[in-house]
Amino acid sequence: MLYYLFEYLEKHYQLPGAGLFQFITFRAAMAVMFSLILATVYGKRIINFLRHKQIGETVRDLGLEGQKQKAGTPTMGGLIIIMSTLIPVLLFARFLDNIYVILLIVTTIWMGIIGFVDDYIKIFKKDKEGLKGRFKVLGQVVLGLMVGATLYFHPDVTVKEHSKTEITQNYTVKQVPGKEIKSTMTTLPFIKNNELDYSRFISWMGDGMEKYAWLVFIPIIIIIVTAVSNGANLTDGIDGLAAGTSAIIVFTLGIFTLVSGNIIFSDYLDIMFIPRVGELVVFIAAFVGALVGFLWYNAYPATVFMGDTGSLTIGGIIAVIAIIIRKELLIPVLCGIFFAESISVMLQVGYFKYTKKRFGEGKRIFLMAPLHHHYQKKGYHESKIVTRFWVVGILLAVITIVTLKVR
Repeated sequence: MLYYLFEYLEKHYQLPGAGLFQFITFRAAMAVMFSLILATVYGKRIINFLRHKQIGETVRDLGLEGQKQKAGTPTMGGLIIIMSTLIPVLLFARFLDNIYVILLIVTTIWMGIIGFVDDYIKIFKKDKEGLKGRFKVLGQVVLGLMVGATLYFHPDVTVKEHSKTEITQNYTVKQVPGKEIKSTMTTLPFIKNNELDYSRFISWMGDGMEKYAWLVFIPIIIIIVTAVSNGANLTDGIDGLAAGTSAIIVFTLGIFTLVSGNIIFSDYLDIMFIPRVGELVVFIAAFVGALVGFLWYNAYPATVFMGDTGSLTIGGIIAVIAIIIRKELLIPVLCGIFFAESISVMLQVGYFKYTKKRFGEGKRIFLMAPLHHHYQKKGYHESKIVTRFWVVGILLAVITIVTLKVR
């Protein structure tokens, strides 16, 4: 809202300094500071409210060290993350006419509601399973459908072609600027000609089939949103793991967003320029500030858990940001922690079912899944596991950033 206020003041009254407020980096700095203050100062009040209402975690006995001591710790702390993200965005971002910011606001609210319902059922209905899995997946699929359809059909979702050098009939060199076009192109990492158009998966069927590329594009978006959201949810198992890992991921996506939304940086790095996407830097800054501020209370020993209210929301936001800036194929690398946690569960369940069917007794690959519980069972302290996972997350982030030039 402040963006529009300063825009109005500059337009009608030529207020000194008003133009500065329109710079994305300045507003991003304001957003991250404001979100940090909200998360740390008002986060404490939310935690006290949750504790007063006895909204505490119900811990299942999994035989893990220190597990019983966590019973009753306030949960639904994801409300702190959501509040500390949305308020700075509404204050500092240009959101009324930017479809990308609108999409992320919708994603935050939508996934927050699904996670809140899940936590509510666990706490107040005393159902440890929470919201049924099929309803969670349905909610994720609906979000993926909304995101995919918006990005495919909305006229403001475009990319800009690279400028071309042409030789005229008079043998003079002319620079032809690129045009904004609707496209389903995305980025292929580690490859020199690193642009992949999803329409290729259907264009082989005949001329004119490119207009049906949404039949491929939207299902891919649904799969990505569902997978990343569930991956973040599985990672949220020990104090500070999901919040810290997510902060690293989101900060990295912020770098990609900054260069993809700036025509000078994108031209220098020879990457796809996406008009109007730079405004997402303000949202990302607020989100990073919210995650770091939440980590103040979620670090070991945690005084609040994010619950599914936070973890599902975090995963959904990360997925949608990556899709918007056309870096979704980097998710297996950048979100390697989420990926490993998800794979460990799938391998554990699949192998257990296979061995039980074949040998009559189920066997396990890991001592416990998800992966962080395996290391807990091996006797590692929570803090050591979290720190090492953060280190791996930073290494994966560096590898991801390096793909900007290593092709």
